[in-house]
Amino acid sequence: MSSPHRKRRRRRLVMAAALPALLVAATVTAYGPDLDRFFDHDRAAACGAPHDPDADRDADAKPGNCGPSGESADILAASAQFNATRTAPGTNVSSQAVVAAAADTAAMPVAGAGTAWAQKNDRPYQSQNSAYAQGPWWAGHDVVSGRATSLAADGTTVYLGTAGGGVWKTADQGQTWTPLFDNQPSLAIGAVAVNPADHSVWVGTGEGNSNSDGISGTGVYRSTDGGQTWAQAGTGLTNTLVTHIEFAGGKVYVATNQGLVRHDATTADGAWETVLKPDPNPGNSPYRTSWITDVRVQPGSNGQSLVAVLGWRGGTTADDLAYNGVYYSTANGDSGTWNKAAVSGDLTQSQIGRTSLAFASDASKLYAVVEDPTSVQLAGVYASNNGDPNGPWTRLADATALKNAGATAGTVGGQAWYDEYVAVDPADDTHLYVGLEDLYETSDSGATWTAIGPYWWNNTYSCFSYDPNQYSCPNTTHPDHHAAVVASDGTAYFGSDGGVYSRAAATRGQVGGFTSLNSGLRTLQYYGGQTGKDTTGAGDIFWGGLQDNGYSVSNPSDPAMYEPKGGDGFGVIVAPQDGRYAVAEYTNLALAKTLDGGHSWYNISPNCTNFKPTSTGTPCEKDGRFVAPFGADVANVQHWVAGGRYVWDNQGKGWSTACSGATCDWQPVFDLGAGNATTAVAANGQTLYAGWCGTGNGCNPGGGSPFVSGIATNYGGGWHQVKAPNLPNRVVTALSVDPADASHVIAAYGSYSRHWIDGAGVGHVFESHDGGATWTDISGNLPDAPVNAVKIGLGSLIVGTDNGVLAASPSTPNSWYRLGTGLPNAPVSDLAIAPDSSYLLVSTHGRGAWTWALPQPAA
Repeated sequence: MSSPHRKRRRRRLVMAAALPALLVAATVTAYGPDLDRFFDHDRAAACGAPHDPDADRDADAKPGNCGPSGESADILAASAQFNATRTAPGTNVSSQAVVAAAADTAAMPVAGAGTAWAQKNDRPYQSQNSAYAQGPWWAGHDVVSGRATSLAADGTTVYLGTAGGGVWKTADQGQTWTPLFDNQPSLAIGAVAVNPADHSVWVGTGEGNSNSDGISGTGVYRSTDGGQTWAQAGTGLTNTLVTHIEFAGGKVYVATNQGLVRHDATTADGAWETVLKPDPNPGNSPYRTSWITDVRVQPGSNGQSLVAVLGWRGGTTADDLAYNGVYYSTANGDSGTWNKAAVSGDLTQSQIGRTSLAFASDASKLYAVVEDPTSVQLAGVYASNNGDPNGPWTRLADATALKNAGATAGTVGGQAWYDEYVAVDPADDTHLYVGLEDLYETSDSGATWTAIGPYWWNNTYSCFSYDPNQYSCPNTTHPDHHAAVVASDGTAYFGSDGGVYSRAAATRGQVGGFTSLNSGLRTLQYYGGQTGKDTTGAGDIFWGGLQDNGYSVSNPSDPAMYEPKGGDGFGVIVAPQDGRYAVAEYTNLALAKTLDGGHSWYNISPNCTNFKPTSTGTPCEKDGRFVAPFGADVANVQHWVAGGRYVWDNQGKGWSTACSGATCDWQPVFDLGAGNATTAVAANGQTLYAGWCGTGNGCNPGGGSPFVSGIATNYGGGWHQVKAPNLPNRVVTALSVDPADASHVIAAYGSYSRHWIDGAGVGHVFESHDGGATWTDISGNLPDAPVNAVKIGLGSLIVGTDNGVLAASPSTPNSWYRLGTGLPNAPVSDLAIAPDSSYLLVSTHGRGAWTWALPQPAA
């Protein structure tokens, strides 16, 4: 979550023969239409409240059909944008497309096969350092990593599932972690579980938190050797997000967004069987798909009795919510034996949205954390004190009670659609943990609660101080909780947007007392990354923007990476010759610059919060995408371009660029029109290029208007739209212009081809030598997969895809090959070339940043 302080090319072609000489399935679902009502920029129409990106990101949350604003809107906006680049012009794509792309990439020839990729972020990411004024050093989060989505214990061995970094394992209480899943088709994990009967490990790919900057996956996988090898379990399970895996009566049950499915738990062979899918979904909505948010077996029933919840998170009509509810079977979970519970007591049918369940070990109680789909916020924590899913249900806590327990989130449970769980201590049925934005504990079955993991920076406790010499609060966790498990030695493990934390059994009842286990995890979710020289000559300074973990800066002489700017972090501009100079973006084109390595920041954004022009003919930017593009001129690092509805030019002011109040160095040079937004920018001198998209409702497909995309340029002297019939109608994800020739430009496209998505066209990389007048499809042997980044440099064309980094010679651009070995199969979000051209930097969304050293010619 966000603190109140969070704000949210280059060189000439060199070594022309260097790289060529070396050469001798997740369904993704875009949540566009349903999310339109959640976005901040739509609040004036939906709720009568203006967008205020500088306000506390939770303080303006509102109930009702206008949905949450603040960080909840941020998460939803991020998910829609992340997925639109993988599905547009459609709203989903078969997981078979992802599997095929991964296989095709693996089969490609490799250049530099003897040169392995090296992890760039090879040091812990420390969020606490009082030297950085806008970093969240006072939050008590300690070392952080990327989003943890699931945890499972086999004795004292713990398995971790992550949003984009695959599966990890620790056998020493988190002191060291081993990645287990790097080469699988999808590293987006929804659930991980251990079968107690044979200790096999089961993994459901596809993150089921309904946010989906974690995309959905390619099915369920099984390992019988502790994660050393994997086999895909079963057939027929595609197009799914996974929320939980449960074992009962020799079967494995998987809760997915396409219903509850099951399989023989002793083998990976055979087809999956759908046993509960109440919603027939006659309109074929990508949202109303019988989303089973949890399933649990009743202890002591020998696998005969199970409880599940259909809990689509939102809806404004009776049809949206008609099938939400608690379901149960007393006949081994067989298809046709499930009944909808007639819930009674404090819990009402209309309140049941996303729901998480847990039984007491003797089945005497059934607990539930419930999100209210009509307000998209917490309904409450409930217990059926006889274990009957019908109830009567007693509310143990609501948002007010949890706030009084010491919670410091702005709106308690405002993100219950995204982060929630309830976990029962296997050694004590009265001891429960509940995860929302904050983390809660009760030792009396919910009669009293303590917020044991609060937002320290947002509270009024006497231990809190902005003065590091006076700050005395114990360590807490990073907020936004998704998973918990208690190992056999009593150690509790907690997973959140900042990674994994543990707590010894002896700390029960205390506030704080957590240990960060993130030093050995490399699961950071980068949106962008760049490097610049350390002027002391020690090496290069690395900057990167991250999901909910701000901006990281890595100085070569420091023992850790640090977080000098909090919030969500995206792209970055870094001065190649002095890495202390950087420009960072928070959401919706909120730009800030630093001139001293992140110790101080200056807002320079042309958005309407920061820039308020007095002239009626001068616009400000209010329609920048959640992740809005900006970048430096390939021929002049002082010249920057950025894009929202307008294409903005800083007029070459470089590090002196200022924008505040009624004056701004940024100038709007082109208006893309209402309902359209920039997705990529590039510049060489006075020549600018801008990729864009629109639907009338933003760029997310499925909102009732056709998705459209295009490229605009001023090449030749005046702005105009490119008219090229062979360009596909998909998101333009990246543009790269040749430093030596402004008419030579490469355009990259996301999503998959028309083979998988109607109307998507063909091709992923296109080249123009005449300023965009005509384009040639140079995709050649590229896999049919989203291309997220493109670079002309190092004597090559280089692209970053959802399945790795590929390159081609400019002289034979249709013949692509993989670069190096050992790069995990995580989506590549950005590419950068070292200031001295000695290495390529790659930022991934889930497995951190990596470098590939350019092979040196033989002496």
